[in-house]
Amino acid sequence: MKKTLSRRARIAIGSAVLAAVAAGTFGTVAANASAPDAAQGSAVAAASAVEAGRRDTTTSTHLTVDAATEAARAALKAAKKEGQRITVAVVDRNGNTILIMRGDGAGPQSYESAEKKAFTAVSWNAPTSELEGRLENAPNLKDIPGTLFLGGGVPVTSGKAPIAGIGVAGAPSGALDEKYAQAGAAALN
Repeated sequence: MKKTLSRRARIAIGSAVLAAVAAGTFGTVAANASAPDAAQGSAVAAASAVEAGRRDTTTSTHLTVDAATEAARAALKAAKKEGQRITVAVVDRNGNTILIMRGDGAGPQSYESAEKKAFTAVSWNAPTSELEGRLENAPNLKDIPGTLFLGGGVPVTSGKAPIAGIGVAGAPSGALDEKYAQAGAAALN
């Protein structure tokens, strides 16, 4: 059975359709009206393709995903050899997570802790166990978002510049966490 719409419903639907068509047409006309002519277009294109000078750029070295995976596996292997259940995080120079590997049986808190330790190590280019001591003179350091000043994070460098951080969490002490993070970093040599 075919259902017919009331006159009021047909007018409302028709008005909505007309409004949608008008909005689309107006948007197209407005976009075309603001587009430069061909001569202006080529000048705009040429202006936006300016080459930056060497002094205006910088180049950085990054750890590959394969290298990060190798480091994480080495840390997990070192911990497993001693019966420890850990999580390993590897972050890039900017603190962005490259990968996190949660070992079998690692506690749920270890995921976030490992990531924060890696971030902290690369941010200060120092092992997090060293950074713990700095809290005595600057207790507000611990308030910086994303950081964790507990042993278990080590930086990875190229030359003397930090290119990554490895963080480990889950062992009974920060010293053990750091030992496994160092094993991961050593696998990169």
